Amino acid sequence: MSGNEVTLHDKTFSVFINAEEIKVLTQKVAAQIESDLAGECPIFIGVLNGAVFFVTDLLRELKMDCELGFIGVSSYDGMKSKGKVTLNLPLEGGISGRTVVLVEDIVDSGLTLQFLLENMDEAKPKALKTAALLYKPDAFKGNYKVDYIGKEIPNDFVVGYGLDYNGIGRNLKDIYKLKQTT
Repeated sequence: MSGNEVTLHDKTFSVFINAEEIKVLTQKVAAQIESDLAGECPIFIGVLNGAVFFVTDLLRELKMDCELGFIGVSSYDGMKSKGKVTLNLPLEGGISGRTVVLVEDIVDSGLTLQFLLENMDEAKPKALKTAALLYKPDAFKGNYKVDYIGKEIPNDFVVGYGLDYNGIGRNLKDIYKLKQTT
């Protein structure tokens, strides 16, 4: 394993986005949110487990009052979407009348995003915004737009900085993409 590659289970991944670029992307999203939600005290809802690093770093970049909560879902089995979303950890506390920013590590098909937004909308928040570090426009089939995007990427499988492959790789400081074998 070199510094530019990692092997997780049976797959090899190469560096795609380094930690320095992740920081710049996070700062970009924070600046957009601050501009858009000036004067608000939003509640940021991180989608576990993947968004834990991004939402933490995002809040550290913000220069505004805010709150933090988490919600847990699962939609993947290995490298494939299961085609349905399961709620593993419900949101604690109310969001009625609040400005909410749902924070995802990555939006690909949009299935998880749609599931969460439809469920949160029932609680009647004042505003419901979405933020994602990564967005795969070629994979997106959802009905909702992502309000704040760090970076659009191709439809490649990626790991690191919260993203996993069968449970491992979340702790990597860089983001890696699956290395194509020839």
